[in-house]
Amino acid sequence: MRTKRFFAVFLLVSLVLAGIVSYYASSSPDGLEKVAADKGIAAKEKSHTMKDSPLADYGVKGVGDGRLSGGLAGVIGVGVVLVLGGGVFWAVRRRPAPVPAPVPAKDA
Repeated sequence: MRTKRFFAVFLLVSLVLAGIVSYYASSSPDGLEKVAADKGIAAKEKSHTMKDSPLADYGVKGVGDGRLSGGLAGVIGVGVVLVLGGGVFWAVRRRPAPVPAPVPAKDA
């Protein structure tokens, strides 16, 4: 039961951080984006193929409020990582060795 409780708490904390704490994240560019803009590197930026995806730019397409959009994108991201990671761990998990079939006895 300890393992299940740990994963439940871990999931809850992840969802709180992704959904609620990200709501308060700054919308200002981070340091790397600021330096790229200041040095003119950002002017050479090209559009990418995923620009129209539902979760482009750390937000959910169609949600008007930027903070709510970012929080929803975080919660969706946690869910996707949980499903993909869980699928990988399920696929590579250790399985018990198969029990060999009994060998029929030879009659003398």
